[in-house]
Amino acid sequence: MFLDHPTITATNSLTEPDRIERLTRVYGYVVALADRSGAQHFIEKVSQIHDHKGTLIVFWNDAPSEAEKDYFVQAWGSKIGDGSSNVEHEI
Repeated sequence: MFLDHPTITATNSLTEPDRIERLTRVYGYVVALADRSGAQHFIEKVSQIHDHKGTLIVFWNDAPSEAEKDYFVQAWGSKIGDGSSNVEHEI
């Protein structure tokens, strides 16, 4: 079992706690996509995910592949995410 999951933060999370809940669901969606496609060590690459006013910012320990970036775009664009393609990546 992997225990070092990324930090999950959000702007205004104290007044809007549903933002953290949404990010937790998005993270689960992303990990499922990565597992299904056989992406090894994917989970170790992500250090933090942050919701900044409807933009998902993903912080990486190691450079992601385009497919790994796309997992977040898919999840954030879904009904459990924000429904948009506003995703940024920081290495």
